[in-house]
Amino acid sequence: MSVPIPINGASHNGTPKVQTDVVIVGAGPAGASLACFLAAYGIKGIIVDLNSTSADTPRAHITSMAAMECLRDIGLDVIANKLATKGDCMLHTRWAHSMAGREYARIYSWGNDPKRKGEYEKASPCSPVDLPQTLLEPELVRYATLNGFQIRWNTEYLSLEQNDNNVTVHVVDKVTGIPYSIEARYLFGADGARSRIVTQLEFPLEKHPGGGAAINVLVKADLSHLVKHRMGNLHWIMQPDKEHPEYGWMSIVRMVKPWHEWMFILFPTPGSKLENRPTKEQYLERVRELIGDDTPAEVLRVNVWNINEIVAETYSKGRVFCLGDAVHRHPPFNGLGSNTCIQDAFNLAWKIAFVIQNKAGTEILNTYSEERQPVGKSIVQRANDGFRDHAHIWNALGITLPTVQERTVVLQELEANSPAGRERRKKLETAISQTEHEFHGLGIEMNQLYKSSAIRADDETLGQEANNPDPILYHIPSTKPGRRVPHVWLNTAVPSGLVTTIDLAGKGGFTLFTGIGGEAWKSAAAKLSEELSVPIRVYSIGFGQDYEDPYFDWARVRGVEESGCVLVRPDRFVAWRTKQVEGDATWAEESLGKALRAVLSR
Repeated sequence: MSVPIPINGASHNGTPKVQTDVVIVGAGPAGASLACFLAAYGIKGIIVDLNSTSADTPRAHITSMAAMECLRDIGLDVIANKLATKGDCMLHTRWAHSMAGREYARIYSWGNDPKRKGEYEKASPCSPVDLPQTLLEPELVRYATLNGFQIRWNTEYLSLEQNDNNVTVHVVDKVTGIPYSIEARYLFGADGARSRIVTQLEFPLEKHPGGGAAINVLVKADLSHLVKHRMGNLHWIMQPDKEHPEYGWMSIVRMVKPWHEWMFILFPTPGSKLENRPTKEQYLERVRELIGDDTPAEVLRVNVWNINEIVAETYSKGRVFCLGDAVHRHPPFNGLGSNTCIQDAFNLAWKIAFVIQNKAGTEILNTYSEERQPVGKSIVQRANDGFRDHAHIWNALGITLPTVQERTVVLQELEANSPAGRERRKKLETAISQTEHEFHGLGIEMNQLYKSSAIRADDETLGQEANNPDPILYHIPSTKPGRRVPHVWLNTAVPSGLVTTIDLAGKGGFTLFTGIGGEAWKSAAAKLSEELSVPIRVYSIGFGQDYEDPYFDWARVRGVEESGCVLVRPDRFVAWRTKQVEGDATWAEESLGKALRAVLSR
């Protein structure tokens, strides 16, 4: 139970102590989603957060298909879709002199490019959406607290102690000033980029020089008349032919709520120390310049943050596991931030739940860091590479030059019928095209490949995956162990509505896909499910089977023969596959049992 239960009245230092299954420090996308996923397994816990409420600024906003699939597993994709903006609101990313002024260029974004739409639709039953953190976090907290978790706002994490059996977490209630302790099986550090837990446990960090500071200015302004013919949720505003204040060299104007709430992300002049912070009136003056007409505007809030390039070399130590910004810190380019947080949580939750419920050995917990740290490292690099890619655009528009006169010459060159003009325009075109890796980086979102003892790939003999010409841009679905199970639409013999393999998998258990001739897998799975106390659902796909493959998409992507099988973990990643049935039911039970026990560390 997560209801506070006194243990001998007090802890060793005289402070009250309560007991629960797990403790999560931080109620952001990482911590709150972890609580949701754990709650779906019946795990109880306490979330502590230093703040008095959920996020008060809409920091993260792009929610990818991969993250939406995680939320879909527990039904939260429905409310997420209702709260999110999508479609034309996310149509473009633009570069312009001001919101009202001339446009330099635009590029299709987030699956809206006509030549990429089909890839996005084939990759997932979900669609990318724009869902500000201010709207997502309360729904995550609501789900968690309705399903077994308590949350303690205004509570500061102080320190921890751990042994072979539990973790004791020391906190203080900031309202009353009363310290107390929480004893739990596990502690999860989701306490953000300034993680005290990561610091205290001395997680080794791989650091690269950061990109300096940035300033989020939340603005209320109705710009609907300006975006009517310039649809998009990201607008880079650069004014090379004007002097600019040190704190506002250029800006990304980001839609928060169409079309009356915006985040003006100001980038200071490179090398600026921001020693003198601007007043609210100065920020408003700069916002009005970036809008470019007399639209009324109001500054609601200002936050300063740093562009980091940091990843922890390990995500866990003993009974403490960290996730989200605590272990991977990077700018918001590619929209990888909260999405990676949610996927960290989805990977970790089933493993923790299975261990607590004696369905898996404790060694499986080592695979969390083994699987997610390489993902974190790759997204930190990609996000920062995305930021660096924009330097080519800045150079093409001349904004990096020191004087207004020099920068104005560059703008004039863009219109000139001259060799210099043609070269300048080509540079801009090439630089804009390169940002496709940020705005249509389907591969970096969907191509994760896990390698650990929870992936049974050592007996894999089914050949190499198809060559991917650009793994950042393109996603090639595969049932290779360690890859996410492909999304394929299936149906029943008498059509009753399409069903995706994504919805057949997950839901707290293992899933085994087979086909005609694979009957032995069903009896094998039933026996092993009972023996191991692990849920295993089996679906046969093909003519006359449980589900039919009307588009033949499963036949093209399954990677095994009809009688073979593909075993999918609760987080919908392929754990193991085998080409075909090579014996009787006993052989199938032995083969599947060997794979399951290896995956579950049993």
